[in-house]
Amino acid sequence: MKQVLVVDDEQQILSAINATLSRKGYQVITAGNGQEALGKLSQSFFQAVITDVRMPRLDGMGVLREIKRKAPETPVILLTGHGTVDNAVEALKQGAFDYLMKPFTSKQLEDVLSKATRSMPEEDDEGDPKGGAGRILARDAKMKQLLSMAAHAAESDATVLVEAESGTGKELLARYIHRRSRRKKGPFVAVNCAALPDELLESELFGHEKGAFTGAVKRKPGKFELADGGTILLDEVGEMPPLLQAKLLRVLQEGEIDTVGGLEPVAVDVRVIATTNCNLKKAVSEGGFREDLYYRLNVIPLTIPPLSRRKDDIPLLVSHFCEKHQDGEEHKQFSQETLDLLHKYDWPGNVRELENVVRRALALCRNPVVSPGDLFLQLDDQDQKSGPRFKAGLSLREMEKEMIRVTLEETDGNRTHAAEMLGISLRTLRNKLKEYRKEGDYY
Repeated sequence: MKQVLVVDDEQQILSAINATLSRKGYQVITAGNGQEALGKLSQSFFQAVITDVRMPRLDGMGVLREIKRKAPETPVILLTGHGTVDNAVEALKQGAFDYLMKPFTSKQLEDVLSKATRSMPEEDDEGDPKGGAGRILARDAKMKQLLSMAAHAAESDATVLVEAESGTGKELLARYIHRRSRRKKGPFVAVNCAALPDELLESELFGHEKGAFTGAVKRKPGKFELADGGTILLDEVGEMPPLLQAKLLRVLQEGEIDTVGGLEPVAVDVRVIATTNCNLKKAVSEGGFREDLYYRLNVIPLTIPPLSRRKDDIPLLVSHFCEKHQDGEEHKQFSQETLDLLHKYDWPGNVRELENVVRRALALCRNPVVSPGDLFLQLDDQDQKSGPRFKAGLSLREMEKEMIRVTLEETDGNRTHAAEMLGISLRTLRNKLKEYRKEGDYY
């Protein structure tokens, strides 16, 4: 259901527009003046805004200017009974999507709103029956600049390297690029390079021939072949072992792969997007990653800022997660005091941690409005700066072990999420746990 904000100081007009658009399946939120509208825009994401021009406190042109400054992708439709051609031209120059003169018919309103919401990136909503899965919501200036760069990157087939902390949405950005590229009708194939043992990763990426090894009873195409004509995402590419780094370099240079046990190379047409939560340039200097491969991958570098540096997006993300994780007629909202508390937190787990906090609060809160106590966040300044407290005298190894234990508890034993929160690969975490088990500790 598309959410639309309608702003007018005449209650009768608000009610009429609300009834008309609700019948057409829109979720309508209303505001009686421009200041109230800006408050609601700061807390929710809207597919369109319909606003009267002449209003007290802040008029429609003022609302338009604020929206274009904070959320320029949002289409704005202006309504007026006092308009002239000059007013309309000025509104369009300032970024209005369209301009309707009062009185207007229901059909005129429906037609212009339909066009306006079609102008939004609907393809971002794939895979979620409620809409919104895959959408990158951004009000923060740094994120908008990043999305602009990503959109330009999508116009070419150049390799993209996305460096960012865990939980920031690296795969979402990769899908964003794919859906805006000429390959959008082709496959998008994601591979987590840290999730598979070295001996299986080669077969998974490049495929194998029948009889190539014990258990290879038939030919199996690899991820590169499956992504032919589309895009392949190599997640946590920094964890790729040296042998496979050399094979990946050949794919990027020659456009062909060598299957395990194959006699002839197989040509593939694939756009590569690689992501990592480590500093690949540092890995190159330390000998853990091939320099020639790094420069092949780093043609278009993109860096996603952590949530702690894009806090203006928190209200938008909270609204989205509330919509995503609430079923039926129930619709809880976060109070302004609660949003302020979320803004103070450092978010070491980034957007993924925020989603988990919102989901937990919705599940545990028994009231229509989520209060700060429903968040179960520890915001003590010392805890926030120093993290978990350790006893004096612990060795670095003991502290590391305790940190892993605490993180596994926090993630309910989910090793993938724990590794991401710790900033290490899943393979590294598995090796650590294996060491601890040998020492008699069980996790």
